[in-house]
Amino acid sequence: KAFEGKPFSHNGRFFTIPPQVPYRGYTLKEITLVPAPERLPVECWQPIQSGSERAFDFMAKHGINGVIGGGSAEGGAVERHMLGFQAAYARRGIKLELGERLALGYQFHIASSREQAIREAAPHYEENMKMFGELRLVRALTDEQIAAMRDPKLAGTVKLPTIEDAVKAGGFLAGRPEDIVEQLKAVEKRYPGLDRVICATPLGTPLDVQLEDLDRFAKEVMPAFRGAKIAAAAE
Repeated sequence: KAFEGKPFSHNGRFFTIPPQVPYRGYTLKEITLVPAPERLPVECWQPIQSGSERAFDFMAKHGINGVIGGGSAEGGAVERHMLGFQAAYARRGIKLELGERLALGYQFHIASSREQAIREAAPHYEENMKMFGELRLVRALTDEQIAAMRDPKLAGTVKLPTIEDAVKAGGFLAGRPEDIVEQLKAVEKRYPGLDRVICATPLGTPLDVQLEDLDRFAKEVMPAFRGAKIAAAAE
């Protein structure tokens, strides 16, 4: 009702929408979403973290698409999430290709070689990991490592995942544009239903580096995928 521009209300176990409060001299009974969505039906995308069967069943029941972050790749969870999501839709009689209705997230950096890209991106990768590790969004981190990152006295006593580990696991794309195309082509082949990837630079990357990376990705990586449609988007 909200997406279709109709006045609506909801009185459920946890929420009452709208709260029945005085409003401009009367008690509010209904609300309307403004502005209405330009396109229907409205797609709903939700990050996948735990990847439990219950969560996947909820997503399938409500037609929710999933976003798998690069941190899951580093912990080896991407394949499990892909299969679990597909199986949940299958239980509802909906057949999906592996990767369909999903988006896969990556961090990346483009340079003249893989070694140079790793060297330049390493400090930003580490800062990114320290932030998101505390939120348990980096699968490669153990509870012991997360606890050590909080305590300066312990920080030097544990070995933390490195950008080299992330590149090897497939969660970080590093190298020349053709190297990144090769890595993404392998992902495309493994997950034939996947038609969306989210590629971003690590938090803390200087703005000029971010802009150059995004510009080169659009012009030198994107045209290698899905033909003219993606090439046009890059322009």
